[in-house]
Amino acid sequence: MSGTPVACDPRPEAGHGLAGVTIADSISDASLLVPLSSTVVHICTPPSSRTSVLRELVEHGFRRFLVEKPLAVDRGQLDEILWLCRRHELDLAVVSHWLTARLTGELRTLMQGRELGALRSIRAVQHKPRFLRSSTTQGHPTAFDVEVPHSLGVAIDLAGPAELLDARCTDMRCTDVIRPRLGSAHLALRHGSGVRTEITSDLTSPVQQRSITLEFENGRVTGHYPLSENDDHAQLIVEGDRPRYEVFRDDALTAFMRRTYQDFHRGRRSDLALHCEVVRLLCEAKEHCGAAPRSPGEVEHAQ
Repeated sequence: MSGTPVACDPRPEAGHGLAGVTIADSISDASLLVPLSSTVVHICTPPSSRTSVLRELVEHGFRRFLVEKPLAVDRGQLDEILWLCRRHELDLAVVSHWLTARLTGELRTLMQGRELGALRSIRAVQHKPRFLRSSTTQGHPTAFDVEVPHSLGVAIDLAGPAELLDARCTDMRCTDVIRPRLGSAHLALRHGSGVRTEITSDLTSPVQQRSITLEFENGRVTGHYPLSENDDHAQLIVEGDRPRYEVFRDDALTAFMRRTYQDFHRGRRSDLALHCEVVRLLCEAKEHCGAAPRSPGEVEHAQ
């Protein structure tokens, strides 16, 4: 897998200033520039409009895909994506670098070693101010679709399948504009293993935070994921008989990309089961709090 990357974006200004990249005006043009059988297409289109792009790519002969999280934003979209995968034998992976993060690996090791006893609960907090993107784009219909998929995937990976106990969602308010369901999201889960999980994400927060806390029988573990590309260090705090505090580099996205492209090259297909479980729980959460999708671009104005 080598060669000059090919980029395709319908926005005329998107390719300005790009070096070392071949720009294609359409998917049809792009399909003539690359070997279809071995090319991996990274679909950066927001999830709400992903299906039509995936369908067009499949029609032009592409079969290997990397898509952003979540895999889908509603049940119908998930069903169509899975149907396309089966019908055309697609090899599709979801960007889920929290699962390959060193910090997540440390949490798995602590669980498996039972140094602190059995896991009792998980609490994840994902806050960041997102006023600009939420007011200028419509790709993510609710706050459940922005940050929550990261920590939800980790919770399922650590504690297994779960059922929804509760969900809440608020609007984003900025001056006289209201962005429905894009303020904050909260969900509570009960896993089949007995573990309870709470995930909270506030997209109107003045500060950024990406943390996860695991409560065990005999201690507590808190992890802080890197906040941005500006600093790739994670922090791990273990409270128990042998307390410790660690800071380490954790460039999870680079590690994920490297491993995923190696898997494509070796023919190892991605397992979508966890990502389907994430979508199922997100759909239940949105249905629970009445966050059914509205028409694309719909904006309310404060009275």
